[in-house]
Amino acid sequence: MAPLLEVRNLRKTYARHDEPGRRVVLDDLSLSVSSGDVVCLIGSSGSGKSTLLRCLDLLEPIDDGVIEFRGREISDPAVDPRVVRRDIGMVFQAYNLFPHLSVLDNCTLAPRKVHGLSPAAAREKARDLLARFGLDEHVDKHPDRLSGGQQQRVALVRALCTDPALLLLDEITAALDPELVGEVLDIVRSLADAGTTMVLATHEMGFAREVASHVCFLDGGRIVEEGTPAQVLGTPEQARTREFLRRVLPQA
Repeated sequence: MAPLLEVRNLRKTYARHDEPGRRVVLDDLSLSVSSGDVVCLIGSSGSGKSTLLRCLDLLEPIDDGVIEFRGREISDPAVDPRVVRRDIGMVFQAYNLFPHLSVLDNCTLAPRKVHGLSPAAAREKARDLLARFGLDEHVDKHPDRLSGGQQQRVALVRALCTDPALLLLDEITAALDPELVGEVLDIVRSLADAGTTMVLATHEMGFAREVASHVCFLDGGRIVEEGTPAQVLGTPEQARTREFLRRVLPQA
């Protein structure tokens, strides 16, 4: 079966503010994701994890390489990103909820405006998902009345309301207090158990070990090592991977 997502030789650079030339952020990166995979991207800050996710969602243009989704090249400049994003959901570290809309309206906006669902059908779907994740009593509240963990759960529900074929999660627990991390990871765990295809950047090594089908260690914009959680987190082959894990896992 063909991969759901195929990335080949991806290169992304940014202009330097302090000197001539461009800074390479992603360097000849290739990645393959099949339906049902949960791919965890790990690595130090600045290794390229968030930029990769933004490129996959067509929020950032690429300099070179190919991104294919469902067998179609979506990195072609002629492709309309809005059409592609109908089947890709992305959840950001900073929630990015609309502050002037209620929880329910945040979750029904895209299904109505992008997917053409009737208001009644969109509300029913959103209410079902919000109840599933313990948010049914907050449907009429605005985001500023919710805790960080609740806001991030709403952001996840908003992404799920469009039935995405691929879910991209960018360090979604990084802005949360430690006691709130677990409630968000529980949702991601339940999505993985349900077969949701996900690519997520995370600093939660224990979570990656438990949930991921595939782990990619990024360094300097490259995938230095990849494999199962047991391989990459348990018996890494590359010295750079071992060095990173020694810093984030003292027992490694």
